[in-house]
Amino acid sequence: MADGPRFFRLPEPGDIVWCLFPERGIPKPGPKPRPAIVLRTGEADGRPMVQVAYGTSRKLDRLFGGEFAIGPEDGEAFVLSGLSYPTKFDLGRAIELPFNEVWFEVAPGAPFGQTPRMGVLHPSLMTRAKTAHEAVRRRGARR
Repeated sequence: MADGPRFFRLPEPGDIVWCLFPERGIPKPGPKPRPAIVLRTGEADGRPMVQVAYGTSRKLDRLFGGEFAIGPEDGEAFVLSGLSYPTKFDLGRAIELPFNEVWFEVAPGAPFGQTPRMGVLHPSLMTRAKTAHEAVRRRGARR
């Protein structure tokens, strides 16, 4: 019998993972897995932890400060992301979670083996991600 949930090997910042991102205000895994982008990695009590930002394929026609999108028009960057649909990430909606099977699932098709890793943020999208990050930082500084 296992002592608890299985932990995965830490991903890298910029990896896109399959996450049971919690719904707003509910401190438990969300009802369905969705893409999330890894912002930071680390450990707590010797166990892998990640800070991830929320991803959704809805309302892509409206991007707010702190959000950026990846879609088929991004060519190879979209392919390397591992995403099946155009997706936006909200860096203002980030959370730190244990990197285990409670909060994360093996990515569809298991492109990197039995791990939640779906793909990676291509370097060509770094300016987009940095702009979203700066918008979140400025918003936080005004509070």
